[in-house]
Amino acid sequence: MKKILLSVLLVLLTVSVSAQRNQRNQRAQRAQTQQTADYLTDDNIFYSQNTDAYSLDRCVLDVYYPTKMANCPVIVWFHGGGLTSGNKFIPEQLKNSGYVVVAANYRLMPKVEVTQCIDDAAAAVAWVFKNISKYNGDPDNIYVSGHSAGGYLTSMIGLDKAYLSKYGIDADRLAALIPFSGQVMTHYEYRTRHGGSALQPTIDDTAPIAHLRADGPPYVIVSGDRNLELYGRYEENAYMWRMMKLIGHEQTYIYELDGYSHAAMATPAFHILKQYVKVRP
Repeated sequence: MKKILLSVLLVLLTVSVSAQRNQRNQRAQRAQTQQTADYLTDDNIFYSQNTDAYSLDRCVLDVYYPTKMANCPVIVWFHGGGLTSGNKFIPEQLKNSGYVVVAANYRLMPKVEVTQCIDDAAAAVAWVFKNISKYNGDPDNIYVSGHSAGGYLTSMIGLDKAYLSKYGIDADRLAALIPFSGQVMTHYEYRTRHGGSALQPTIDDTAPIAHLRADGPPYVIVSGDRNLELYGRYEENAYMWRMMKLIGHEQTYIYELDGYSHAAMATPAFHILKQYVKVRP
């Protein structure tokens, strides 16, 4: 009899534990369903006018957007990788925050020249201006940001107005440019492929600093620790900050993240980005 009672108790205990586990799983599934309903992602949208195979593969973007909000701030994010590697991703730090986030791929060197990388970035941003209202984004509240090579592209398309003008967009419509550790001299990858080196800074028409102007969008420069950054990136950006100030661009700012290397600085830099992204009333 004792053995029978013990067996019954074990069965009841097993059933109880199983029921509790099922309840936890159901709660987790409901939470996931709720999250999915609040934010959705539309993947691999083609944004380019080019129709060659490489463009069809690389010129795509993802849109992460809230489904229950309207006129949300929009952040266009360009990945890093030295203009030779990398892929689009929606930064975790920007999710579930009331933003529409657009992450764009672009063609890479050496298959294309640096000007084509920049042109792709401009085409992606132009697509955002023309289409983001379909995703509950505010086309009058678009910010551009990116890390490293993505920061370089951010500065180029915001300061050299010719790139966005090609697509019928005035770069001054951008709410702000917020590059993370971006190059402002001629990009080192371009220099090394044309007989120079990463440690021989030059300035030509593909350098953001060649396009200084007082009437550009707000410009928020974020750098890692000057002693840990890549190729003197802090000093390069500090010179950019000073020159923008000298020509009369009042809304140029610079932040140095002490203790963070070129790669590591992106994570804390998102806090600065979010401080400048304004939610309209």
